[in-house]
Amino acid sequence: MAVDHYENFPVASILMPRHLRGAVVDIYRFARSADDIADEGDATPQTRLQALDDYRAALDRIAQDIAISHAVDTPTPNGGAHGFSGGLDAVFVPLRSTIRRHRLPLQPFYDLLSAFSQDVQVTRYPDDEALFDYCRRSANPVGRLMLHLYDAATSENLSASDAICTGLQLTNFWQDVAIDWQKSRVYLPQAHLQAFGVTETQIAEGQCDAAWRALMRQQVAQARSLLNQGRKLPERLPGRLALELRMIIEGGLRILERLDDLNYDIFNHRPTLKMRDWLVISARALARRKAPNY
Repeated sequence: MAVDHYENFPVASILMPRHLRGAVVDIYRFARSADDIADEGDATPQTRLQALDDYRAALDRIAQDIAISHAVDTPTPNGGAHGFSGGLDAVFVPLRSTIRRHRLPLQPFYDLLSAFSQDVQVTRYPDDEALFDYCRRSANPVGRLMLHLYDAATSENLSASDAICTGLQLTNFWQDVAIDWQKSRVYLPQAHLQAFGVTETQIAEGQCDAAWRALMRQQVAQARSLLNQGRKLPERLPGRLALELRMIIEGGLRILERLDDLNYDIFNHRPTLKMRDWLVISARALARRKAPNY
């Protein structure tokens, strides 16, 4: 899932098996705290990047601990006897234990840090290729880690998960165009703005004209297509995870429907999910379970 919108992160969900909830919380704590380093407060870019480098060094330490334990064919005590520098124990001691216990790959964690560092330095994206590369590192790693937790990280499942995660990331971007503008960020590809004749001045002034609606209609269709590409993934997953994933997909699609209903005027009406929407999402998710052939 999109890691800059953690209200959607399935932390310790009741649908999740109890033995995995702690692991998800550990992953969440890492991603949430690192994302806050990149986005929150008044720190300088240099300070933010240094703090993210400290996180990267802590991951290197975990990699070294694992390599040493494999070399001697025995686990090191508590995954390594020494603490982490910079007061990072609260994040990385439990994370190290979770990574070792569930044999999680480290690359998704490094990818997240790469995306967070990019957030500090990059505020515009020239085209889909650049934006999708960012999503590959900012969103897709969370879905991949979840599949590894469930021992379901086949190539087919990973591909479907990537489509879902990127689709959710784009959905979050399109509902938050106005909010991101306040952070001096524009995730709409510059090539698409130019193709539809939309300027950043229009975003600043909140002009929802025909050109804006045509642009957003295309962007919403793109996100919807990606979410639909992942439709069959729940069929290949255990019951609880399958239901939660169906809920997540339907939630993303519902947000896109709300964008359509608003005629893409996200400047005056940020689409949010209310009780009625959650009832619709639940009903659709349950219906998909009973009718798996899409």
